[in-house]
Amino acid sequence: MSTLTRVVLVAIAIIALVLPMPARADEQEDLKQKIEQLSRELEALKSQVNQNDEKSKQTEAQAKQAEEQAKKIEELEQQVAATEKKSLGRWLTIGGDYRFRFDNLQGEVAPYADGMTVFGNASQLVGAMMAGQIPPMNQQQLFGAAIMGGTYGQLTLPTAMNDAYDVSNDSLYTNKFGLNLKAKATEDVSVTARFLMYKIAGAQDDRALQSGNTAYSLDRAGVFDGTLGHVPSDSRLLVDRAYATWQNIGGQPIWFSIGRRPSTGGAPGHYRQNLPAPGTSGVPAILVDYAFDGVSLGWAPDIESLPGASAKFCYGRGFQDAIENSDTGNGITNTDMIGIDLVAYETDRFRAQFQYNRGMDIFDAPIMLTGPFPLQPSTNIGDIDWESLDFMGMAKNVGPGNLNWFASVGFSQTHPNGNTLKFAGLDSGYGLLFTGMPEATNGWATYLGARYDLPSSRTLIGFEYNHGSENWITFTPAADDLWTAKLGTRGDVYETYIIKELSLKPISSYTSKAFFKFGYQYYSFDYTGSNSWLGAPIEIDSLNNMTPQLTAPMKNAQDFYATFEVHF
Repeated sequence: MSTLTRVVLVAIAIIALVLPMPARADEQEDLKQKIEQLSRELEALKSQVNQNDEKSKQTEAQAKQAEEQAKKIEELEQQVAATEKKSLGRWLTIGGDYRFRFDNLQGEVAPYADGMTVFGNASQLVGAMMAGQIPPMNQQQLFGAAIMGGTYGQLTLPTAMNDAYDVSNDSLYTNKFGLNLKAKATEDVSVTARFLMYKIAGAQDDRALQSGNTAYSLDRAGVFDGTLGHVPSDSRLLVDRAYATWQNIGGQPIWFSIGRRPSTGGAPGHYRQNLPAPGTSGVPAILVDYAFDGVSLGWAPDIESLPGASAKFCYGRGFQDAIENSDTGNGITNTDMIGIDLVAYETDRFRAQFQYNRGMDIFDAPIMLTGPFPLQPSTNIGDIDWESLDFMGMAKNVGPGNLNWFASVGFSQTHPNGNTLKFAGLDSGYGLLFTGMPEATNGWATYLGARYDLPSSRTLIGFEYNHGSENWITFTPAADDLWTAKLGTRGDVYETYIIKELSLKPISSYTSKAFFKFGYQYYSFDYTGSNSWLGAPIEIDSLNNMTPQLTAPMKNAQDFYATFEVHF
C-alpha cells in the first residue's frame, strides 16, 4: 500500500468519526478548521508523495542508465584487452643500431713472392711444356721460373717477387646499419631476426680493403657466406640472423633454437662494442665469430650453489655440397661443426665458461662472393678441434667507477687428411696448416682485457691484448676488425679505446644510447697466415722475396679509428 493511499484512508476515517457527532456552531467551526488543516496537510502529503514518486522514477532511470554504462564499460574493457593482445608492443620488439666509422690504416709488408702470380705463371709454363713450346722442367725449376718471371719461348711472365713495402689507407669511411626484430608467435615460441648493411663510403664493393689483386689476409680477401654484413662491402640489407626459439619445453628450463644462429659478436668482445652481454645464446669470441646456420639445445637448471649455470649443444653447417653426380662425384662433402658450451657460474660479478668445438671436413677455400681471389671449395682437408676457457667479472666502486675484466685462453688441434689446395690446375702443396707433408699441429691463444666505467661522466676506457702461437687457428672471420680478425693473429695485438656516451634521456628503450668512440689497434705478426688454415706458418723475419704466399704477409699494422654510434 502506497503512502498516498494510507494518508487518504486516515483522513476519511477521521472525517467519518467527526461528521455524525452532534455539535454546536462553535464546535462545527472548530471541526471545519481541523478539516481544512487536515486537507492542507493532505495536499502537502500528496505533493511530497508525488515528488518522492518522481525521484523514485528518476532513481530507477539512473540505476538503469548506470547498469547500461557498466555493461558498455565491460564490453570496452574486453575490446581493449583483445586489442592489446594483438598490439605490436605486446608481440613485436624492434630495435637496432647505426654506426659511422673513420679508419686510418697503416702497415708494413715483409718481402715475399705473390702466390697467385706464381700459380698463374706455373700453369702457363705447364701448358707450354705440354705443347712442346719450351723444354721440360722439374718441379723445382718450374716454380723457380714461376717466381722469377721472364721470357720462356713465346711466354713473357711477370715476376712474383716483392721486396718489403709500406701500405696505407689514410681515410676509410664506412656506414653500418643493423635492424633487430623479435616476434612472440605463441606462448614460449618466438622468432628473432637481425638485418645488416655495412657499406664503404663511395663504393659498392670491398676493394678498399685490398690493393688491386693483393689481399693482406685471407679473411679480408673477399666476402663469403659467414661474413656477409660483418665485413664492409655494399649497401644491401642482408639477413644476418633468423632463428626460432622454443623455451620452457615441458615446463622445464630447456630451450631449442634453429635457424641462422647468433654466433657472432660473442663475449667478451661486447665490452669494446659497448653492447650488453650476449647471454646463453652467445659464443666465446676467441673461438667463433661466424654467421652459422644450425641448431642448439640448451638447459639452465636452477642450482643454488651454481647460479646462472647452463649447458648447450650446438650444431652448424659451414658449407653445403651440391647435388652429387654418381659418375663423377663432387670431390667435396659438407663442412659441419658441433659445439658443447658449459657455463659453470654466472652472476653480475663473475662468469666462468668452457666451450668445445669440432669442425669436420673443413673445406680448402670458401666461396668468395667478392674480392680478387677466384677461389672455390674443391676438396676437404681435415678436421679441427677447439677448446676455450673464458672468465669475466666486475669489481664495483673501484675508485669513482666500476672495473670490468676478462681473460680467455683457447686451444686448437688440426687433423689433416693429406688433401691440399689445387689452384690453376696445380697442386699448391697447401694443406690444413701444413705444406708438403701432412702434419697435425697444436696452437694456443690468450685474450685479456679490462674496461673501466665512470658512471658520473658516462665514460668507458678499455684496453685489450691478445696473443696467438705459431699454429693457432680460430674461426673468427666475421670479427669487427679491418686488417684481419685480431683474435686469429699469430703474434700480438694491442688495442685501447675510449667511449663517451651522450648524457641524453633514452626514448625508444632503456638500452638506447648514442656515443662517440676513439680507438687504436697495433698488430705485431710473428708468423704468416693469420686466420688462414692453408699451409704451414712461416716466421715473418725469415721471409724473402722467393717465398710464395697466398696473401701479402704483414710484419705490423695499425688502425686509428673513430666512430659515432646510435643504439635504439
